[in-house]
Amino acid sequence: MEDCLTMNRQSVPRVGFVSLGCPKAASDAENILTRLRAEGYEVASQYDGADLVIVNTCGFIDAAVEESLDAIGEALAENGRVIVTGCLGAKKDAAGQGVVESVHPKVLAVTGPHATEEVMTAVHEHLPKPHDPFTDLVPPQGVRLTPDHYAYLKISEGCNHRCSFCIIPSLRGDLVSRPIHEVIREAETLVDAGVNELLVISQDTSAYGVDVKYRTGFVNGRPVKTKLYDLCRELAQLDVWVRLHYVYPYPNVDDIIPLMAEGLILPYLDVPFQHANSRILKAMKRPANAENNLERIRRWREICPDLTIRSTFITGFPGETDAEFEELLDFLGEARLDRVGAFAYSPVEGATANELPDAVPAELREERKRRLMEYQEDISTQRLEEKIGREMVVIVDEIDPEAGALCRSEGDAPEIDGLVIVPDGMEMEVGKFYQVRVTDCDVHDMYAEPIYADEP
Repeated sequence: MEDCLTMNRQSVPRVGFVSLGCPKAASDAENILTRLRAEGYEVASQYDGADLVIVNTCGFIDAAVEESLDAIGEALAENGRVIVTGCLGAKKDAAGQGVVESVHPKVLAVTGPHATEEVMTAVHEHLPKPHDPFTDLVPPQGVRLTPDHYAYLKISEGCNHRCSFCIIPSLRGDLVSRPIHEVIREAETLVDAGVNELLVISQDTSAYGVDVKYRTGFVNGRPVKTKLYDLCRELAQLDVWVRLHYVYPYPNVDDIIPLMAEGLILPYLDVPFQHANSRILKAMKRPANAENNLERIRRWREICPDLTIRSTFITGFPGETDAEFEELLDFLGEARLDRVGAFAYSPVEGATANELPDAVPAELREERKRRLMEYQEDISTQRLEEKIGREMVVIVDEIDPEAGALCRSEGDAPEIDGLVIVPDGMEMEVGKFYQVRVTDCDVHDMYAEPIYADEP
């Protein structure tokens, strides 16, 4: 009997999985992994233990393309049977050929992003689906790549904008909002499974529901509009942290800030401003490029003084002058954003910005990026210093034997923002909420002492 069981386990097909890119790509990966497990496939942790390997790619900037192509090459060298999915799979070269197929013609199949069905079809073709109802067991929340206490909640796919530096719409298509009842049902399932923080993601979170004209759906029998404001109010009832990412500064975002001030959702906004000069923003074809973002930020903070704002900026966009870059620095000085990331402009194949005149030399692009980040470091540090002595609620991500409890505040998103380090927090539990007092900070992180353990 034991030999029979061993043979049966060995016959279960095993799939290796490599996932690169942004949280939206991670969400796609979770959907594919869930389907694999639901159909009885096992997920292999090493190349040599897999019958084939799926590589989920990113195809936005050149560095990401190279990383994805290298990952595909490694999987081919180590395993030999590779299916490619994700944004790079949809990218074409100048001749109209698929970039992946041109570089790695031996891959078994290539799909674009948000393509669970196509990936599963390719898996079935090259590794037939097992049938064993006793092993086809998947937890209700599916297979996730994040820790148990937080999860990404994708509310839409694609984007209606055509920013000149971006090719995401050509890879992921136009905006398609998920029905609000599906989003809430997924959120409820995640919370029931122990998730204490939901990170709302999409290409354009502010535009949720625009494509369906804010159609009314039904959540647990109640009519609810497919709209960001209504979604936030519904998620607030789950009594967990709700964090918004990729929020364009449209006027309708103003309606969300009071919800933050009331403590219904986290006082945190991830807003990709990208620049401050109106001419550059227009050349970028950014939505809301004519908005007075400084005035909007002031109003937001008047309503919700504890609001944390993170943003990203591009330096050295084609035609950017010294004066326009200085205007960007002046904006940062007035806006006093909490967290900032910067990218030196990188020509992306297929982006219309490549055709703009007056390209900025690569060295100058990088120099401006360095100057921006050095300038912002002082601002970010000052913003953290203002919190010394304050009490706050944190969630524990990890217990480090040397550093103590590695936590995050309401103003810190996982992996992209800072930490709240509690050296005396060895007794704290991962995934739980605690009250702490901030004692010190550095450029990125805060240090704190525990007050008492309590869930908010």
